Amino acid sequence: MTDDHSDQTTLHIGYGAGFAGDRPQAALALARDLATRRGPRYLALELLAERTLAQCQQRRHDDETSGYALRLFDFLEPILPTCLASGIPVITNGGAAHPVAAAHRLRGWLDDQGFHNARIACVLGDDLVEQLGALPTPDWLPENVVLDEVVSCNVYIGAEQIQQALEEGADIVLCGRVADPSMAVGAIRHGLGWSAEDPELTAIALATGHLLECCTQITGGYFADPITNPVPDPAHPGCPIIELGTEGQLIVTKTASTGGMVSARTVKEQLLYEIHDPAAYLTPDGVMDVSRAQVIDHGNNRVEVRDIHGYPPPATLKGNLGLTGLWFGEAGISYAGPRALARAQLAREIVMTRAAELTPNLAPRLDIVGVCSVLGDAGGEVISQRLDTGDGVEDVRLRLGVVDRDRGAIQALLDDFESLYTNGPAGGGGIRTHLVESLRTEDFMIDRHAVSTFLAWY
Repeated sequence: MTDDHSDQTTLHIGYGAGFAGDRPQAALALARDLATRRGPRYLALELLAERTLAQCQQRRHDDETSGYALRLFDFLEPILPTCLASGIPVITNGGAAHPVAAAHRLRGWLDDQGFHNARIACVLGDDLVEQLGALPTPDWLPENVVLDEVVSCNVYIGAEQIQQALEEGADIVLCGRVADPSMAVGAIRHGLGWSAEDPELTAIALATGHLLECCTQITGGYFADPITNPVPDPAHPGCPIIELGTEGQLIVTKTASTGGMVSARTVKEQLLYEIHDPAAYLTPDGVMDVSRAQVIDHGNNRVEVRDIHGYPPPATLKGNLGLTGLWFGEAGISYAGPRALARAQLAREIVMTRAAELTPNLAPRLDIVGVCSVLGDAGGEVISQRLDTGDGVEDVRLRLGVVDRDRGAIQALLDDFESLYTNGPAGGGGIRTHLVESLRTEDFMIDRHAVSTFLAWY
């Protein structure tokens, strides 16, 4: 399998971010790598998650010039000079709750930098929040939803408008709640001329997007284990790139001269990531079947994926509501030295007793970090078992977490927790408490014909 980049019929696409908190430096290395390649090239930035979108919508409510991904410009500004000079379109869902606001800011920055001819396309139509006030209430809205608690209402849309934007000459495509793999699907349909009516080719495009969407997760990030899965230079994993032939030949590789690795194992892990049914992964663009896929490691960070199949897209689209109405309280106190665990256990019992007396309607969870803080259950059975065998531990932290609608009750419980300084077991220290609004999400399904998407240009 060649790694010759001179074949101008091969499409090259890389994702420079896998979530809103990713590293912009890796995206710049990706842009520079893509600039050395020939053929159709695209760079995508995946910067959106369900709660991220709700948070962006809240910021938009406070400031109409905001509402896009907080770090969108940390990613865009370093890479755009290279991408624009090399003819590499950039596609991102970092427009989040307000792609138009992002476009206005980006237009200003591009003009300041002398890129007056750069074209920005916004993909719109995924935001349905304005429909919630209509009468009668939309039939796709879950019956239990309290409208006053809705802060965001978006539908996962597909690749159609991304492809259209690229065909009309977009240099940067700003999207909101487009499905993560769809950014690649739109680019591939544009670059290779694949038809949206071909479910087999669409499935290969979906696999490309799915393999790339978490960025460095497929190049050794979230894979490394120093004993079983050692990864070269894990502090600097490179962004993934997929080379895609006109007939669907798919090679996963990564940015040159970077850390991390691409192996059959990292590819298999990502191929199955967040897939509930490998034979039927539902997306707005089609249904992907990887149940018979072959993953072939050619060495030198090059892995081929074959035998991906597909079916026509589903009749409905998935939507996501961002909801307020709940509050999250958290508190912690540390115990160290001789009998630290016994003292933390006593503090836990005190907090449980006080909570039952002061805030009986709350259901706090109490973990002891160092003994059981992840695998515990709401009823406390697991931590009780661990406490029976945890004698000898000399560095632990009692953690309280609680979610409820009653903000006042949570604050009262946190205040009482802080009194452990002078009312609790000996040697407790480092108490921290905080109380924040808790954003939650709820899914719904909507007839795909009820959603209209369109482009706006800047």
